Amino acid sequence: MSTVMTGARWRVAFQGEHGAFSEEAVRRHFGADADPEPLYSCDDVVRAVARGSVPCGLLPVENSLAGSVVATYDALLDAPGVYVTGETLLPIHHCLLAPAGARLGDLALVESHPVALAQCRRWLAAHPAVEARVAYDTAGAARDVAALGDRTRAAIAGSGAAERFGLTVLAENIEDRPDNITRFYAIAREASLPGVGTPAKTALIATTPNVPGALYHLLGPIAAAGLDLTKLESRPAGEPWRYHFILELAHVMDHELLATLLGALGAAAESLRVLGTFAAGVAPGLTEVVS
Repeated sequence: MSTVMTGARWRVAFQGEHGAFSEEAVRRHFGADADPEPLYSCDDVVRAVARGSVPCGLLPVENSLAGSVVATYDALLDAPGVYVTGETLLPIHHCLLAPAGARLGDLALVESHPVALAQCRRWLAAHPAVEARVAYDTAGAARDVAALGDRTRAAIAGSGAAERFGLTVLAENIEDRPDNITRFYAIAREASLPGVGTPAKTALIATTPNVPGALYHLLGPIAAAGLDLTKLESRPAGEPWRYHFILELAHVMDHELLATLLGALGAAAESLRVLGTFAAGVAPGLTEVVS
């Protein structure tokens, strides 16, 4: 299934509320014909795709400042019938949003998604009188601040949320670095492959025997093939001290190379699941992910 749709409106589930960065990422990846459908959690998005309630979804997987979005990985671990079909990279610029008439010096509370708060640590540290509170979504926090109308409360979200909910922007670009980027996975119930010669990534979930050198032997075929390991993440596998390893490999699409590599990895792993092989995303203004 292609991850770029044209023609009829195409429903795409995302985590959060309308006005969230994830909604912007949906439109960037799927185009103007996308019909973004907000859901509460990453699990909800994956489940909606798995049962066919929506054709596809888009979830944040990694931020350049805050690191991995483990809720996305955990949701995918529990959904063997869902595949990663693409990625998109979105520059993230956070704003401090409050009701009309609010002043920065009067703020007592700011709320946002925990990953967004982690991207604004320096601003929060510079304003110790303002308590940071976790919300389930950036745009959801903006919606709640607008509904309450309390001028001592603010939200950290994007400028789109300010426009949607009628909030005042008290400060712009409060993220720790101006090159802040979030990477998103497109997901669907059917796997797809990019064309031969396309700069690509392959995402895998592996478990290894609990013996010395198991991870070393798993990674050996990747090094032998001269491929770039762009991601290595471990998540609990259920029983104590057992883990799933999530790997991403950057490569140029070559069916024979990929089949040979997957065979070698499968021989070294206790179990191996291919999350997907997909075209590597490129962030606006940056060089390509795969050279």
